[in-house]
Amino acid sequence: MKVLSVVGARPNFVKIAPILRALRGAPAPVESILVHTEQHYDDEMSAAFFTDLAISQPDYTLGVGSGSHATQTAEIMKRFEPVIIDERPDIVVVVGDVNSTIACALTAAKLGIKVAHVEAGLRSFDRTMPEEINRLLTDAIADFLFTTEESANENLRREGHPAAKIFFAGNVMIDSLLWCRGLAARSTILERLGLQEFTTGRGYALVTMHRPSNVDAADKLDALLGTLATIAREIPVILPLHPRTRARINEFGLTRHFHFLDSDQGAVRFIPGRITALNPVGYVDFFRLMSAARLVLTDSGGIQEETTCLGVPCLTLRENTERPITVTAGTNTVTGTDPARILACAQQALRNGAPTPKLPPLWDGHAGERIVNILREHLARQCE
Repeated sequence: MKVLSVVGARPNFVKIAPILRALRGAPAPVESILVHTEQHYDDEMSAAFFTDLAISQPDYTLGVGSGSHATQTAEIMKRFEPVIIDERPDIVVVVGDVNSTIACALTAAKLGIKVAHVEAGLRSFDRTMPEEINRLLTDAIADFLFTTEESANENLRREGHPAAKIFFAGNVMIDSLLWCRGLAARSTILERLGLQEFTTGRGYALVTMHRPSNVDAADKLDALLGTLATIAREIPVILPLHPRTRARINEFGLTRHFHFLDSDQGAVRFIPGRITALNPVGYVDFFRLMSAARLVLTDSGGIQEETTCLGVPCLTLRENTERPITVTAGTNTVTGTDPARILACAQQALRNGAPTPKLPPLWDGHAGERIVNILREHLARQCE
């Protein structure tokens, strides 16, 4: 069995790592090939994750880089097609909902190669989100639909996908989180940033923000940063800056909200009313920051799941979520982007403290193994 796995953006590395480990541990003969489209090409956005998650260097790097959705998707398809033709894998595994996901799935499907989509069936029901379009189209052409929660199964059934294609396998994001617990416990990021003193008492808030809908309009970004700065009057607010977000902050002249700190150069100085901005950090260091935080505010999908596992209160700075299990589990609140609601929810979370972690079914650290076992079983049966 020859399996070709695709990564392209930061969250993909976290999701593919458990599958690659399971492929390495599978009984022979299994050949595993890794393609990195380099949709995220910044070293800080990629290389650290390969190291932290023990992912071997990719067999192919496509050097796609940034661009509009159409340009990036087309470029990935152009560069991925020769790889498929040369390798002729039995199956292409794509994860998540980025442009690399749909581009590689579509290329493989048109060449008659089976496609497995990991994190299938998640729906925000908001087609203004590029990721929602990617999810819908990838599921439409995939042969194996691996889901993380029951709502995803329901979505796929409602859309008419055959039950034989749907496999409730669990959450590979949680596989990586549980696998890295020991490494994260040994991280020195809190000491390097001088955050130990803030891990007791009122604590600190950790923020991630990168979605175009939040950062590409000056007025909206200014309002969100102003809201975070208001929270920073009470507790330190730590924001590792995504390159896109940093560029917009500089472009729009919004640096007044920040105290900028290179994460390798000294301790956080709590300046009330200022957000402490860091360079991007690796997966293990971010895990440590997140697990010790009093509150997380994010527009990411995966972080909603990770905070659910860790029992850390999470505010999602979006109007919707494609991961409703994180809300019903009691750790995540979808606040939207209204400053008054964000502040009210933040104050409530700080008053109530950390919820008791309530792990959804099959978020047990073995999703990658289940996925590989299902693929091996089905592909072997087809070869008989």
